[in-house]
Amino acid sequence: MVDQPTEETASGTVGRFVGKVKSRAGSMLGNDELQREGNLQVAQADAERDAHDAQRVAQQEQAQVETESRRQETHAERDRLRAQVEAEDRAENVDRAEAAQEAAIEADAEKAEAIVEVSEELEESAIDAQEADAVRRRAAEAVQTARLETEARRAEAHADEIDPEEEG
Repeated sequence: MVDQPTEETASGTVGRFVGKVKSRAGSMLGNDELQREGNLQVAQADAERDAHDAQRVAQQEQAQVETESRRQETHAERDRLRAQVEAEDRAENVDRAEAAQEAAIEADAEKAEAIVEVSEELEESAIDAQEADAVRRRAAEAVQTARLETEARRAEAHADEIDPEEEG
């Protein structure tokens, strides 16, 4: 097995600069190996820079996707909460309407009950008035009867005075 030398090259701007220097020096000195090494170092620095740029762009895109996702989740949550509040408001309105309707029904029932009570009282008063009127009529008739009987007795007494009949 042949050991290949491992090279560690500087990366970034310094690695690119060093690579260009090596490549020019190799070109000027006619050292193809040094020129190749310099070109590889430049390519590696460019590749690392491109990789870092791509990674940064990917991270930015990922951050944008996450931000958009959170925004959509926030909108969805807001819409869900709005719908929940509206549903609760509707339920409260229904409850208030039912309570108002029940109160109106109860008030109507109380009015009807009061009307029935007043009607019963009026009937009782009418009956009492009829009974009182009947009692007054009977009393008046009794007075009239007593007066007529008294007059009849006076008339009979007066007739007996005028024409006494013999009793037998």
